[in-house]
Formats: sequence, C-alpha cells, structure tokens
Amino acid sequence: MYAPPTAVSRLKGFGGAGVLEVVEDHVSDTYRAVYTVKLAGVVFALHTFKKKSKQGIATPKPDMEKIEERLKEAKRRHKEWTTGKRGDP
Repeated sequence: MYAPPTAVSRLKGFGGAGVLEVVEDHVSDTYRAVYTVKLAGVVFALHTFKKKSKQGIATPKPDMEKIEERLKEAKRRHKEWTTGKRGDP
C-alpha cells in the first residue's frame, strides 16, 4: 500500500536551485533522496542515502559535496541535451 513520504522540502544551501529532499523513516533508520526539478522537462536524482548520524538533522558535509558535484553535472548534461551542443568533458 502506498504511504506518502514523511517530508519533502527544499534542501538548504542551494538557494533557488530547485533542489528538493524527500525524507523517509523506516523502522529505526532515516533515508533521504535528493533531486532537482529546476531543469525543464527532467528530474535528476542527485543522491540517495541512509542517514547515519543519530544527532541533528543536518545533511553531512560529504553528502552535500556530492550533491553539489552532481547538480553541476546535471546542469551541464541538461544544457547539452537541450542545445545539442557538447560542452567540455
């Protein structure tokens, strides 16, 4: 049976980049999926992970860095797809 996610919100630190986070609790664990809807016509899943820290709700720095890198790559690929021009590798 479908159950809606516990929470969907903007991920702080990305301004108006349209980066959203779905948070779901399961048993004693918390899982997160981060995606962007800012790029027209597509949804890019940027990162999914099990939150390991038992303290605080902040997303760990290594995960934030991975999300930043993947958002940059998503923007590059989206530009290629929409313009038909390949950018720098």
